[in-house]
Amino acid sequence: MNIQEKIAFLDSYGPWAVVTGASSGIGKALALELGKIGFDVVLVGRNKAALLELSQEIETKFFTQTKIIEADLSQLEGNRKVLQATAGITVGLLVASAGFGTSGKLLDNNLETELEMIQVNCHSPLILSHSFGQKMVSRRKGGIIFISSIVAFQGVPYAANYAGTKAYIQSLAEGLHRELSPFKIAVLAASPGPVGSGFAKRAGMVMGNTLKPDEIAVPILSALGKKGTVYPGFLTKFLTGSLSLLPRWGKVRVMELVMRGFTKHQSTSIN
Repeated sequence: MNIQEKIAFLDSYGPWAVVTGASSGIGKALALELGKIGFDVVLVGRNKAALLELSQEIETKFFTQTKIIEADLSQLEGNRKVLQATAGITVGLLVASAGFGTSGKLLDNNLETELEMIQVNCHSPLILSHSFGQKMVSRRKGGIIFISSIVAFQGVPYAANYAGTKAYIQSLAEGLHRELSPFKIAVLAASPGPVGSGFAKRAGMVMGNTLKPDEIAVPILSALGKKGTVYPGFLTKFLTGSLSLLPRWGKVRVMELVMRGFTKHQSTSIN
């Protein structure tokens, strides 16, 4: 973004941005880019040491303010903590990037982990977007970015529940994009392909070609207010373009082959 674009972006979505999942991956990359634009940034995550390091980097490089909230977003109390800690500041942008995945056959997986994933990937974005969205409506401006995925557009064997959480996020974002546009609130679903971060390790996957978080941060922010869904990065565009030629059942079969490759190192049970 040039200086004029940064000023306009900050005027539309500032002065404060809340970024969940800010301690690593896409969340960290977006927090850094927002600091570069001039935002004051609320950094939300569970890794306090990583948040402190990121806070120092943003404040030192970009001379903006940061606020750290150590919170477990799989718990209702963690989401309430975020809302209470930000009650006294003007939040113009919510980036709901906290999330994790699981892989393998669903019936072999730990049910508690699968339920926790639904809490983090679905419940938390709903709670936070509902609360911050109401305040944005009263101001008649703001923005919400949801992190979806290319797995959101079809069933995905060996990551069935994870893909289901992203299908929810994609649908939620698309609906809110239309509902909130009359109030000058931009809503964006960012739907990247495989991203190289701590995600794969926690999900129990080994992935080959991946996107780097800092490669997709600028395309995501640049799309806010211009479209409802963005597919950031060349790899994402290549994968979505290839899948678009297939019927839905064909997409499911292709994703089955892809995910089987990502998880072939696993035994029959990942517990």
